[in-house]
Amino acid sequence: MTGAIGIIGAGAWGTALAQVLASDGREVLLWAREEALVAEINAAHTNTPYLPTARLSDQVRATTALADLADLPVVLAVTPAQHLASVLADLPAAPRDLVLCAKGIEAGSGRLMADVARAAAPGATIAVLSGPTFAHEVAALLPTAVTLACSGGEAQWQRLSPAISRPTLRPYYSDDVIGAEIGGAIKNVLAIACGVVEGLGLGQNARAALIARGYAEMLRFGTARGARAETLAGLCGLGDLVLTCSSTSSRNFSLGKALGEGLSAAEALAGKNSVAEGASTAPVLADLAEREGIALPIVAAVCRLLRGEAPAKVVAAELLARPLRAEGLTP
Repeated sequence: MTGAIGIIGAGAWGTALAQVLASDGREVLLWAREEALVAEINAAHTNTPYLPTARLSDQVRATTALADLADLPVVLAVTPAQHLASVLADLPAAPRDLVLCAKGIEAGSGRLMADVARAAAPGATIAVLSGPTFAHEVAALLPTAVTLACSGGEAQWQRLSPAISRPTLRPYYSDDVIGAEIGGAIKNVLAIACGVVEGLGLGQNARAALIARGYAEMLRFGTARGARAETLAGLCGLGDLVLTCSSTSSRNFSLGKALGEGLSAAEALAGKNSVAEGASTAPVLADLAEREGIALPIVAAVCRLLRGEAPAKVVAAELLARPLRAEGLTP
């Protein structure tokens, strides 16, 4: 498949990326673990478990063999964050551009996805693709803009941007890989909090306030870890935050809404095909922040809800009762 692009992960987001990248006639090889799903994609050009609204391009082919991606110069990794290390360990090593599309922090190690990938795929040059992207809209070829953060700088951007850019998918260059990763990871946790506001019926004023104060937490944590503030103000930070905090199309927002309506985290997550990454990221993020002395009260509140330590009404009231202070990056 000369000139083909490889995608690891045939969930909703991986499948949507396959669809848009095949829209100019490029061949896309999509890896999935499930044999039945691979057979469906190849025979019917559909993915009913994860993206039932899309009829996939004939240029998208699926495989269960990671070895089939071994010679492809560009591979997008779209597996859930907590499985990235194990999946990349099975990908044959080769010099390639490896574009990370999962948003999260690894449980246990506290590593960002780029650090996970560097350890698991040492021959690859890492990039991060992140931004405000609902999978069903990307698959429908609706206009979408993303950040493409390249660890290899402008040379990597010159290789990758033609491979990824399409009429309805516009990447913007950055070399701030840390910023792109932190924005994507934290916005998932904050989307859970905004879903709780919706579930409790607290109104649009409360949600707007939470987005603004959540963004302050993103800036506080991100800049402490070396991210640039302007990166977090862009598509992969504020842009993604606004999108995922405003719609039940967001898995994390939907999880929070269920928590606000009184379900436990286990009940809200039961039977879901897709992963709400914020549920895994929240406790890791809170632990890192505590160890580094970074105050993230909204993130801490989400952790309390996920652990079932208090009802959503109580946690919301505690946030509102915090000491009065000047607005800004102070907690």
